[in-house]
Amino acid sequence: MIGIMPRPIPRRSDVARRPHTRYAFSGPGAHMESDVRHNPALLKLDLYCRGMRLDDSCHVAEDGGRAVLRTRAGLGSGLELILPGGLWTNVPVAEGFARSSPYVLYRTLDHYEIRRYPEGARGDGGRTGNGAPAGSAGGPQVKVDRSEPIAAVRLAPRPAWYDRSTTTGKPMTRIGTLQGTYLGVYPARVCEYWTEKPERSNCHFCSVGLNLGVDDAPEKSVDEVMEVVQAARAESGITYVDFNTGHYEGDVYLDILEPYLRRIKKETGLFLGVQTPPHHDLGRYDALRRMGVNRVSFCFEIFDEPTFKAICPGKDREYGLARYLKAVEYCAGLARQGDPYEPWVSNGEIIAGLEPPESSIAAIDWITAVGAIPTVCVFRPLAGTDMEDAPPPKTEDLVPVFRRLYEACMERGLPVGAAPDIHVSLVLLPEECRWFSDRPRRWWLKEMRIRALRAALRMRLARQERRRRSSL
Repeated sequence: MIGIMPRPIPRRSDVARRPHTRYAFSGPGAHMESDVRHNPALLKLDLYCRGMRLDDSCHVAEDGGRAVLRTRAGLGSGLELILPGGLWTNVPVAEGFARSSPYVLYRTLDHYEIRRYPEGARGDGGRTGNGAPAGSAGGPQVKVDRSEPIAAVRLAPRPAWYDRSTTTGKPMTRIGTLQGTYLGVYPARVCEYWTEKPERSNCHFCSVGLNLGVDDAPEKSVDEVMEVVQAARAESGITYVDFNTGHYEGDVYLDILEPYLRRIKKETGLFLGVQTPPHHDLGRYDALRRMGVNRVSFCFEIFDEPTFKAICPGKDREYGLARYLKAVEYCAGLARQGDPYEPWVSNGEIIAGLEPPESSIAAIDWITAVGAIPTVCVFRPLAGTDMEDAPPPKTEDLVPVFRRLYEACMERGLPVGAAPDIHVSLVLLPEECRWFSDRPRRWWLKEMRIRALRAALRMRLARQERRRRSSL
């Protein structure tokens, strides 16, 4: 079973202490642990920003790891690992900037280990975890001896269903894939920003138009998705399924998703999430709440409006930033309605690194002020996209952003980390950002309440599963 373990609130004693070069920070949070050996959240962030190379010794597929797949909008294009402290991550290995990363993954006799080399250390030869020649995905491999051990890590387990097909003959991984320990599905055709003529208007960082039809099937029936959901639940222990779509003329994205949502909720009772553009009829979200959907997310990406207009031309033309923000706020208000035992969260999603850190922090403050929870991605210059040559953000610039993510959620009493057995590899979760705070123990009572809520939700899922089995 994958990921069936409580996500612990990290303690700084979880990682053995050894001398290491530290980041230098100033201002609030300066007393956080600045050594990536002892701060797994900082390591997770640094790997997002710097990527990683794979040594010849790595045999990811043979050792039961997950292949690097390009699915959905592209953030899952890396290698899935489990870091110290139980933090799951998806490390960039296929992008150009990863070829000069100081981090290298090695396979020892009994485990995998990340080592760090001096900046600029390079080498030749080797291959990626998929067996591809160096340079085609993982880039040049390090062949020098000057390195320091950073962390022993585990490969995210590859479930048996990854190697099976649906009854219609499609590989199950082309229907849905694990991203951490939840199932992600992009069920419909490519976002129409990618197909516009004479000139497409897709978000410049996005790769969904490059991925559908490659590692991700362009069309997925309800029956096909249900097959994968049932397999992932039985073999991987998933508790959450996340759907997302792009823009479609006529606001039909919720019409497309509702048959999937109804059937999964009826047959499994799993937590469900939806990520779409903001519908013009906000009453549709009341219907999703009644249907048993647990999360709605709106990816406005950038809080600074001129930058939003420049990088997301289609979103700006069709919806505008204000419509996204209105939907986030409206859906946050729905938490006070409906079944009190059916969790409901509204997310506003941004990408750190596409605008100044202070603008990302302003976005976090606005999102939490209306009662929603921020999802903060780290900009990844994906191969083949309009921004593939843009530099990734610097780790030290983003630390204040992720520190504020945790502290703002705690100040507002938001239930971050309450959903049981969900480990996310694509982003730093708000509760993981506790590692960036200089005084994390100040919110111990709120954290205890969240633990109690998580335990209650876990028991509720277990009861639903027992009832489902008894009715078969």
